[in-house]
Amino acid sequence: MRAIPLFTLLLGGWCAIPAHADEAQDWLNRLSQAEQQQSFQGTFVYERNGSFSTHNIWHRVQDGKVRERLLQLDGSAQEVLRIDGHTQCVSGSLIAGLGNTPDGTSRALDPQKLKNWYDLAVIGKSRVAGRQAVIVALTPKDQHRYGFELHLDKETGLPLKSLLLNDKGQLLERFQFTRLNVAAPTDGELQASAECKAVAQDPGKAVAAKTAWHSDWLPPGFELTSSAARKDPDTQVQVNSLMYDDGLARFSVFLEPLNGANATDTRTQLGPTAAVSRRLTTPQGEMMVTVVGEIPIGTAERIALSMRSDVTATQ
Repeated sequence: MRAIPLFTLLLGGWCAIPAHADEAQDWLNRLSQAEQQQSFQGTFVYERNGSFSTHNIWHRVQDGKVRERLLQLDGSAQEVLRIDGHTQCVSGSLIAGLGNTPDGTSRALDPQKLKNWYDLAVIGKSRVAGRQAVIVALTPKDQHRYGFELHLDKETGLPLKSLLLNDKGQLLERFQFTRLNVAAPTDGELQASAECKAVAQDPGKAVAAKTAWHSDWLPPGFELTSSAARKDPDTQVQVNSLMYDDGLARFSVFLEPLNGANATDTRTQLGPTAAVSRRLTTPQGEMMVTVVGEIPIGTAERIALSMRSDVTATQ
């Protein structure tokens, strides 16, 4: 999830949040249920790092399964089809953040947990894509995560618009429907085009594994949710990965032995996504640690430097 003609008005609301936390929790519960229970189709605009793209989406919930098709309308026709969060086929490569949802990552928001790390509030009303909406703000309580402003459809609870904002109230990412129809898509509308190629099984696919790494420091509220190991198909070197989240924001850590290879530290940010790579000297030799996620770049750097090997863990 993630509008700018009303940006000044929205930021004004962001700075003066009334105490409607209970109401905000109710709306977040509706949002969580809607995305797993409500069928819809529509067109939305996605903005990130100054770039815009327009997409059609078809989303159907039937017999306990969620089937979703995305089609980018700008430039070449880029498409993805997912069932219950698992990618079935792709064509081209959708803008980062839209076409590469990790498999099996659907989860329900937990407002009770989120309110430990964010101030939750209903801050007003709006109208998006011709539909009435309620604005819910999630303001971080520290500098280690970003704020969200969600415009939720009054009728269904679906997100009509979402803004991702930094600590200065500057826009990092925007998602906004321009058309929304809550009718269920047909089989034909959910049928991928011939250009959408089935996702092949990756021989180097990551498998769940007990990690031999831990972080000496994490932002409050972030917990390890999964760890995996895979062999790079080219170098045959084992790469460990760890995923953390706080119930809303996420980041991943990748650890790869250098084995004498030349590598330089890097520090980049694309919209809300930070990517930091740092060389780390460990008892097992030189490692490259990379942290990627929608967190402030300073936080990502601190996490990268805090990674430590656990020599007692089972490899």
